Amino acid sequence: MVLHFKTEKLSPRVTRIFAFNTELMYLVEGDERAALLDTGSGFGSLRACVEALTDKPIIVLLTHGHTDHALGAAEFSEVYMSPPDEAVYAKHSVMSYRADSGAMWPGFALLRDDQIVPAMPFDRMRPLHAGDVFDLGGVSVKCFACPGHTPGCLVFLLPEERMLLLGDACNDRTFLFDEFTSSVADYRDSLLRLNAQTQGAYDRVLLSHGDGEGVPDMIRRVVAVCDDILSGRSDDQPFEFLGTPALLAKACGPEGQRLDGGRGNIVYKTV
Repeated sequence: MVLHFKTEKLSPRVTRIFAFNTELMYLVEGDERAALLDTGSGFGSLRACVEALTDKPIIVLLTHGHTDHALGAAEFSEVYMSPPDEAVYAKHSVMSYRADSGAMWPGFALLRDDQIVPAMPFDRMRPLHAGDVFDLGGVSVKCFACPGHTPGCLVFLLPEERMLLLGDACNDRTFLFDEFTSSVADYRDSLLRLNAQTQGAYDRVLLSHGDGEGVPDMIRRVVAVCDDILSGRSDDQPFEFLGTPALLAKACGPEGQRLDGGRGNIVYKTV
């Protein structure tokens, strides 16, 4: 099977890259170097796609350690990830887990072995922390912590572009139901800190699934969902992912859109 990554130019410096299992990556090109934000599931050569888009040296910044965001990393030499996600990455980089996740994409069964990128050892990655700033030349990437979806989940601000990549940290279906996720109350606190730190710094919100487009007040909207859960006002629609049962805070239709027309949602467990 031939794999081609679809790309979409968001600005002269920012390109959205569509992978095959619903995940999205972003390439930010400066005058001196480029930053690839996430690497997808590691199906097909993302490096070949990126090198067709830029001739600048490439660094990789990972939002978190999940299989659909960090497993293409081994194609690159300079990779950064948040140390608190080490245990997450260890679980998600095992081939059996990758296969379970990949099986949600019909094309996975057609992949050749050489089309699956081996997992990068965690000790080859460089530490990435909240407060880190990467100057690419004319554009920069600033890192902010938003633990919840994973312990080390990060959000990236492109101040010159006035874009905020929330990724999976805060989106239309934030997952808070596995062994590594935080409580809804702690997640709400993370969102409030993030909102205070980034408020007024961006106009456009980018996500890591779907069409990649959030709404400017996505953080506030998901805080409101947290409030509804904590006060017992959530819909609690049954939900299951890879055999794990959970609850969808706001009821959705078959295409995933909220029935009340709102944006932002949380999948969580009560215990």
